[in-house]
Amino acid sequence: MTVITDFIHLLLLLLMPPLLLGVINKTKALFAGRVGPPLLQPYYDLIRLMRKGMVLSTTTTWVFRAAPLVTLAAVVLAGLFVPLGPFAAPLGFTGDLVLFAYLFGLARFFTTTAALDTGSPFEGMGAAREVTFACFSEPALFLAFLVLAKLSGTLSLTPMLHAPLTVPLFGLPLASLVLVAAGLFVVLLAENSRIPIDDPNTHLELTMIHEVMVLDHSGPLFGLILYGAAVKLFVLSALVLHVLVPVQTGWAAVNWLLFVVEMLGVAVAIGVVESAMARLQLRHVPTLLVAASLLCGFGFLLMLR
Repeated sequence: MTVITDFIHLLLLLLMPPLLLGVINKTKALFAGRVGPPLLQPYYDLIRLMRKGMVLSTTTTWVFRAAPLVTLAAVVLAGLFVPLGPFAAPLGFTGDLVLFAYLFGLARFFTTTAALDTGSPFEGMGAAREVTFACFSEPALFLAFLVLAKLSGTLSLTPMLHAPLTVPLFGLPLASLVLVAAGLFVVLLAENSRIPIDDPNTHLELTMIHEVMVLDHSGPLFGLILYGAAVKLFVLSALVLHVLVPVQTGWAAVNWLLFVVEMLGVAVAIGVVESAMARLQLRHVPTLLVAASLLCGFGFLLMLR
């Protein structure tokens, strides 16, 4: 049974992420009164990019070519530490939450280093913004982990994220999880460069964050970057679901189906947020991320009472 669970986990981790992007785009199109692109358009885009050639600048080094591969490998490995639904993750050990956060840090390091490797001032500007905002979002993530560690009494991600399913949630624990869920949702938007932090569809270099860092990538390398970003969205969405909607039934097949539906619900929620809000001015983004850290911090303080 464990082998089957791990296989389904890996299958969803590798195949479902582009579908979330399709749901987000479709939701935004419906709010705008348009038909929008097909639901499977992200898959078509990835296939098209993988069949194209690459253009490499003579100023770049091996870092530029290796960064998309390292980034994708890091986020996929991080996804193996996060349980999907009530099932255990394929990988896990005491303290794996630190490795989980550092894998995202490794992916960010190579993405920003590849941007700097091009020598482009625009890409350097985006890299500076990326690492600056990460300094504000990572504390919120670790404070959320502290709440889950206090609730579960362990430092392993699988029992930590399953704690809302196994412990009674009345009074202060429930209030803490509500605060943590709100903070993690902001982190989800920030880490994936979504509105109101960034606009993934913009082409105005002066306001771009993530997209400006990958302007020089093309063909399969750009396809790997887009796919890695989709996997990152999938992993962080699964993380938020454990706090926001912890659901479990007595049937494994129903649990997998519920997880898929809940993930699609998170994608719809992101699409609704992006349709109802405008992008924040850059000087207001740190304020929002600090608010996310404060929410998770207050959640931890409530757990200490």
